[in-house]
Amino acid sequence: MKKFVTILMVVFLVFGAVGCKAASTDTAATTTEKVYNVVSLVNGNLGDKSFFDSAESGLKALQDAGRITYKTIEMGGTDADQPKWLDTLYEVAQSGEYDLVICGTYQMPDYLKEVATAYPDQKFLIYDDTSYVGENANVVNISYKQNDMGYLIGVFAAAMTSETSVANINADKVVGFVGGIDSPVINDFLYGFLEGVKATDADVKVDTRYVNSYVDTATAKEMGLSMINDNKADILWGVAGLSGNGAAEAALESGKAWFIGVDSDQEQTLSAELAAVTLTSGLKNVGNSIVWIFDEWDAGRTYWGQLVNLGLTEGGVGIVTDKNFAAVAPQAVQDKVLAAEAAIKDGTIVVPSAIGDDTNAVVALRDSMQP
Repeated sequence: MKKFVTILMVVFLVFGAVGCKAASTDTAATTTEKVYNVVSLVNGNLGDKSFFDSAESGLKALQDAGRITYKTIEMGGTDADQPKWLDTLYEVAQSGEYDLVICGTYQMPDYLKEVATAYPDQKFLIYDDTSYVGENANVVNISYKQNDMGYLIGVFAAAMTSETSVANINADKVVGFVGGIDSPVINDFLYGFLEGVKATDADVKVDTRYVNSYVDTATAKEMGLSMINDNKADILWGVAGLSGNGAAEAALESGKAWFIGVDSDQEQTLSAELAAVTLTSGLKNVGNSIVWIFDEWDAGRTYWGQLVNLGLTEGGVGIVTDKNFAAVAPQAVQDKVLAAEAAIKDGTIVVPSAIGDDTNAVVALRDSMQP
């Protein structure tokens, strides 16, 4: 009898151990993070060294980390390609195979609005666009704190314009801002820029002008040459889309000034001659912003139907700190920029925004700092 009881106890212990092991395995399985299936729609082509390549780098980093599987569809960027943008959006939404559909830039919101409305259960992300925010509960809009970026560029420009030992820097403390259209978004860049200049050297003047177009390089060049020749500006920041390249052309043609790019690393996108006079660029880090969304998603924080505005703290914006920045700017100038970046990240500096500011404080500041 005792032997029989002993055998039963052994059997119970063995099956109990197996059961515990199985339960432990099941628990581990339920805590594994989801691997999302993602599609990225490019209304152009990869290789732009700008937003599309940045988005791709973020997606690749997520895939390499085992967090997503993804497919990128290059839809082309010509007028003839545009009909397929809407068709492709419909196709990926209808398939039902993707946890998230990603697209970006100002050309896509109307198409996205139509498809997101037709497929309310499909999740969408659009970067660098604030159209239709909140109108679809299945869409998250990502924008970027260009005022944070502008502050860093302002610190850099103000510090550099006094470095007369550097080629093309004259004794007059004047820098230029070539904006696309006098609008809240462009003035958000400007507001940060002006504040960064003022905080670094209150004697520096900022010649601010608007092209009233994002594709008029000729007018931007004329403005740039006037800033350089009439007001002795030696650094021009172009915040005007393709028009901004005209400011770079003015800096090159004059042989008396430097250019600063915007949104992407323009030393990589411009011709070799224009890249040579480009000191740095303000960056919108699309790839980082996509990674941030997935970090939040995995943490149980989602933003469907909302606008997410990402700044330096979240890695949404930044400044190029290699190439000409490292080779041309004295170390003291570089240190000022890095100190300002750290101060914004830790909250010591809070950069004001022109967006939603009914006081028009940026206009008053702009006018007071004109040469």
